[in-house]
Amino acid sequence: MACDIDELRTLFLFEHLSDEQLLWLCSHGHVELIDPGVLYREGDPATDFYVLLEGSLAMYRRVGVDDVEIARTSQVGVYAGAWAAYLGERVPQTYSQTLRVLEPSRYYVLAAADFASFMDDWFPMAVHLLEGLFFGQQSSQAATGQRERLLALGSLSAGLTHELNNPAAAATRATATLRERVAGMRHKLAMLASGIYDREQLEQIIHLQEKAVKALARQRASEVVPTALEVSDLEDALGEWFDDHDIAGGWDLAPNFVAAGLGTEWLDGVASWVGPEVLEGAVRWLSYTLETESLMNEVEDATGRISALVGAAKQYSQIGRAPDQTADVHELLDSTVIMLERQLGDGITVVKDYDRTLPPIHVFAAELNQVWTNLIDNAAQAMDGPTGRKGTLTLTTRRVDDWLEVEVADTGPGIPDGVVDRIFEPFFTTKPVGSGTGLGLDISWRIVVGKHHGDLSVTSEPGDTRFRVRLPYTSTEGPTP
Repeated sequence: MACDIDELRTLFLFEHLSDEQLLWLCSHGHVELIDPGVLYREGDPATDFYVLLEGSLAMYRRVGVDDVEIARTSQVGVYAGAWAAYLGERVPQTYSQTLRVLEPSRYYVLAAADFASFMDDWFPMAVHLLEGLFFGQQSSQAATGQRERLLALGSLSAGLTHELNNPAAAATRATATLRERVAGMRHKLAMLASGIYDREQLEQIIHLQEKAVKALARQRASEVVPTALEVSDLEDALGEWFDDHDIAGGWDLAPNFVAAGLGTEWLDGVASWVGPEVLEGAVRWLSYTLETESLMNEVEDATGRISALVGAAKQYSQIGRAPDQTADVHELLDSTVIMLERQLGDGITVVKDYDRTLPPIHVFAAELNQVWTNLIDNAAQAMDGPTGRKGTLTLTTRRVDDWLEVEVADTGPGIPDGVVDRIFEPFFTTKPVGSGTGLGLDISWRIVVGKHHGDLSVTSEPGDTRFRVRLPYTSTEGPTP
C-alpha cells in the first residue's frame, strides 16, 4: 500500500521529522494491511519495526506455557517489534512479546536493519543517550542485584556460623567433661583391682549397668518429656534416698538417674542386689556410667547437628551440581529453612504442608533456593513485633493442573492495598531506609517467570499473606539460562 508522508507526520513518533526524513521512511519502509491473527511471537528473530496506522492489537507475554495478555489498544501511532535494533548484537535481537492483530489493520513496517540505520544516521546523539540509559540501567540493576545477593549471603553466613558454633561449643564442653569422667572410670578400675567387689557383686553391677544404659536410651527416645517441676520433685526424692542410705553428694548424683527415668524403686532394687557394704560404690559407678553415656549422646547430637547444617548448606548452594537439574522441591525448601533458622527465631512456628507424592521437576535449583530465601525472609520480617518475631510460617506444596505450586504464607499484618501491585517492581520496598534494596522480589520474579517460565503471585490481607510460585512440569522450553 502507498506510504503517505503526511499521514506519517500525524503520528506522535514522527511528528517532528523533516520532509527528507519522512521521505526516507517511505522509501525504505512500506504500509501493509494485515489480517487478524498473530503477527509475530515472543522469542522469534526481530526482523521488523511496526507502527499502527489503523486497527487494533493485543500484546502478550509468555508465562509458563501460556500467553498472557498484557495490553490491548487501538491508539494510532503505537509501535512494537524490533525497537531495540539500534543496540545491535549487544542485546538479543528477538521479539520480547507476542503481537496479535485483532481486526484488519494497517501498519507502517520498517525492516530492523533500516530502523537501526535510520536511528544511527539521523539521531546519533539520541541513540547514544538511549544506549547509555539502557545499559546503565542494566548495569545498575545487575550491580544492585549482586549487592542484594551478597547481603543475603552475608546474613546466611552469619546465621550459619552462629548455628554451627552452638553444637561445636556443646561438643567441646561435653568432651572436656567426658575426659574427667573417663579419668574417674580409671579410678574405678583401680578399685576393682584391689578386690573390693567379689565376682558375684561385680557381675551384678555390670548387669545393672547395662539395664541403666538401656533405660537412658528408652527415656531419650520417648516423646514424653517431664516438666521442670516433675524433674525437681524426682531429684528431691532421690536426694532423700541417698541421705537415708548414707551416700554423700546425692544432689550431684540424682540428675543422672532422673535423666534415665530411674527413681527410688529402682535404687531399692540395686540396694537389695549388691548389699549395703558396696552400695555406695555401686551407685556411684552406675551414676558415672549414666553420665558418660549422656555425654556421648551430647557429642553425637552436636556432631549430628553440625553434619546436618553442612549438608543443608551444600544442598542450599548446590555445590558440585549441575546448574539445571531434576530436583525434589521439598529438599530445596528444607535446606533453605535450615539456613534461615536463626532469622526465623524461636517465636515463629514453621508448618510444612507438603505433598510428598509430587514428582521431581527440572529447575535451576540454586536460583530457586534464592527465591525461597527471599520469600521466607520477607515473611519472617513481616511477623516482626514489639517483642520479637512471632507467628506462623506455612510452606505448602501441591500440584495444580500441570504446575507445581509452592505457597509461602505468613500471619503478619499483610501488604497495604495501595502497594500490593507494586511489590515486584525493581527497587520498590516498604522497608525502612537501609533495610532493603527493593530487588528481592524483582529477582525472584525474574528467576521464576523469566528463567523457569512460571508464575509468581501474591494475595494479602491482615493475618494472611500468601506468595504462590508456580513452576511448569511440561514447559516446552525448559528452564532458560
